[in-house]
Amino acid sequence: MTAGVAARLAEVRRRIAAAAAAAGRDPAGITLVAVGKTFPAAALQAAVEAGVTDLGENRVQEAAAKRPHVSGGRWHLIGPLQRNKARMALELFDAVHTLDRQELAERLELLLAESWPQRRLPVLLEVNLGGEPQKAGVQPAAAAALLGRVLACSHLEARGLMAIPPWCEEPEASRPHFRALRELRDRLEEEVGVPLPELSMGMSHDFEPAIAEGATMVRIGTAIFGARA
Repeated sequence: MTAGVAARLAEVRRRIAAAAAAAGRDPAGITLVAVGKTFPAAALQAAVEAGVTDLGENRVQEAAAKRPHVSGGRWHLIGPLQRNKARMALELFDAVHTLDRQELAERLELLLAESWPQRRLPVLLEVNLGGEPQKAGVQPAAAAALLGRVLACSHLEARGLMAIPPWCEEPEASRPHFRALRELRDRLEEEVGVPLPELSMGMSHDFEPAIAEGATMVRIGTAIFGARA
């Protein structure tokens, strides 16, 4: 599995650069988060050795098993976070993309104030764009209230928004959702008066339309590591 990581990574980077150029954007403004879900630590280490600087994991416990075996990299939590895993998440991750409720913001703030008083955790608000009951994420209409609560937490740094659109085989079908996230971000910046530079959107099958609509972080797993078992 690890042998082909460098080659697949090079192809992903080529596609990111092409999508950025087509959108009149600088590819340097797009962070590639290599998603290690279900892949072994050796695959993540191969990605780091091939130049990846940002790693994403969906589950706290999976990251706990892998991180000691991977040297380097900035770790992003991109899956749902339960309050009882918050402390472990803070020990493992450098950024959280999935802050979706006030209770979680308050839990993270409390733990940071108690144990890491000098730290500010970069967070993104996860938005449930498709109104899917099985998915986490704040509803778009409630995002401003949640953002206000996060901004009141001195140990949390609101960086932007994240979303996982409803699944569709056709990548272009995700484009309206990506556009909606960007437009929501723009409205929030205007209403609240703070910059929200990051848009975490787009995965292996749809990162090109995400880049066209303004993604600054793309979360890519299978296109780098191969098919999941």
